[in-house]
Amino acid sequence: MEGDVMDKLEEMASVCEFDPITGNIPATKVEISVSCRNLLDRDTFSKSDPVCILYTQGVESKQWREFGRTEVIDNTLNPDFVRKYILDYFFEEKQNLRFDIYDIDSKSPDLAKHDFLGQTFCTLGEIVGSPASRLEKPLGYPDDVLLLPNIQKWNDEEPFMVDMQLIWLGFRGIPGKKCGTIILTAEELGNCRDCATMQFCANKLDKKDFFGRSDPFMVFYRSNEDGTFTICHKTEVVKNTLNPVWKPFSIPVRALCNGDHDRSIKVEVYDWDRDGSHDFIGEFTTSYRELSRGQSQFNVYEVVNAKKKTKKRRYINSGTVTLLSFLVEAEHTFLDYIKAGTQIHFTVAIDFTASNGNPSQSTSLHYMNPYQMNAYAMALKAVGEIIQDYDSDKMFPALGFGAKLPPDGRVSHEFPLNGNVDNPYCNGMEGILEAYHQSLKTVQLYGPTNFAPVVNHVARYAAAVQDGSQYFVLLIITDGVISDMAQTKEAIVNAAKLPMSIIIVGVGQAEFDAMVELDGDDIRISSRGKLAERDIVQFVPFRDYMDRTGNHVLSMARLAKDVLAEIPDQLILYMKSRGIKPNQTPPDCSPGGLSPTTAI
Repeated sequence: MEGDVMDKLEEMASVCEFDPITGNIPATKVEISVSCRNLLDRDTFSKSDPVCILYTQGVESKQWREFGRTEVIDNTLNPDFVRKYILDYFFEEKQNLRFDIYDIDSKSPDLAKHDFLGQTFCTLGEIVGSPASRLEKPLGYPDDVLLLPNIQKWNDEEPFMVDMQLIWLGFRGIPGKKCGTIILTAEELGNCRDCATMQFCANKLDKKDFFGRSDPFMVFYRSNEDGTFTICHKTEVVKNTLNPVWKPFSIPVRALCNGDHDRSIKVEVYDWDRDGSHDFIGEFTTSYRELSRGQSQFNVYEVVNAKKKTKKRRYINSGTVTLLSFLVEAEHTFLDYIKAGTQIHFTVAIDFTASNGNPSQSTSLHYMNPYQMNAYAMALKAVGEIIQDYDSDKMFPALGFGAKLPPDGRVSHEFPLNGNVDNPYCNGMEGILEAYHQSLKTVQLYGPTNFAPVVNHVARYAAAVQDGSQYFVLLIITDGVISDMAQTKEAIVNAAKLPMSIIIVGVGQAEFDAMVELDGDDIRISSRGKLAERDIVQFVPFRDYMDRTGNHVLSMARLAKDVLAEIPDQLILYMKSRGIKPNQTPPDCSPGGLSPTTAI
């Protein structure tokens, strides 16, 4: 039995990332769509609220790492997730995948606080190679008897690092109980870079609610070669109306039809119900080619309910849907803006609060080990060495917060690490690290942990240059619970309108729930009732990247990849929201007239 388990585990291979040693380049990109059927119902008074988490496996360590999450769909045991996974596909390699399904019970991103519904393993090649690239597999619970005693033998170099969650799940499940099925569909993505923006309204939809009008929304599906359909967009719900006007929405053309302008697009119209049992109003079909005609008599569609049509002789339709506007623009990439001259300016802010511990003691997070960099230095070097390549002068402001400064002992949450208020810029990563080391010798660690001052500091620079020529990235490295949450949220909401992004790396073993709230991946951050215009914060806990084999090069490469992954999309979203095209960015690369000698 032990040998069988070992064989299965050894057969698991890796989703391959770019390897700087071998120089692997992805053969193609594939989009994975996920649906589930007959999930376990873990909620007492309603149905489960499922989410799917995809894990991939590292090439060297074989450690499972979270790749991404779908959206949460309320009150359903048969979800069709809109959010897709886009993976690099290598024909010549096995790329192992794991899909976990959870019932979400709160806003917490910590999966331990939610109900586990099931999981399945497969390879990317298994999905692609299935008939019509559609793989259906049963969901199950991890085997607590087989996996727990063998997990350490699977990877002796990293005992109990391989998958702590897998061990933990072995004690939770309902062995022998059917957990439903997962349906995975793969489609190779075309190279079409167009993006369509469209708006619809409806007229005289069927009334579905007894005490009021319907609450309609639309679901868009693209057709597949085997005649099935894949969900690609959901509109918002418009409450209590039979004549809704939905907000304009943008969708990549490749998501809508993957470049095939005559491919069928099916649109279903529903009446939203709180319990998830949405009432079907009707449907219609169209194509990208038809939609591209714009507002015309050709884009007024009858919403038809086939069941009603067969039962009622005089049935005509269940209302009509009209295309109000349709606009197609080329989707610009991050590199388009970089080539056009956009400069990325990097600022670092380091936590000097007393909770880090006395820097002279080895237990301190700021301890300067002569043989190894501390967590602050490693995080700084990992992120900074990549960003510095996009800044022409390689001069970076470096700030500290939460310390008492000489000579009077005043507490500062925005002080230059090099001690020069008039010129806080450091020359490259080495200059920042040197200034950081010197600061540890001169300042007194104190508190509290306030982020708002450094966020506002960078925001002032970003506010001065909003023409697309500059983009600002603030890296905050911290060890603890934030003290000025309300002020920081307000600062981030205001900064979301500016050309800037914020990376937060949490070091140490503290609880970082507040940081996760700032990272608005699932719930957009708000302040005083105002939502942030964009999600500009990315948070990661440093401890997730500690490699116990001592290979800090690989672990820091993974850290840099994860914290920087959202920057290109955040930059593009800012440019798009301001209507800035790459060829409009001015050639001047100086940061908005601010020179390294500009006073703060």
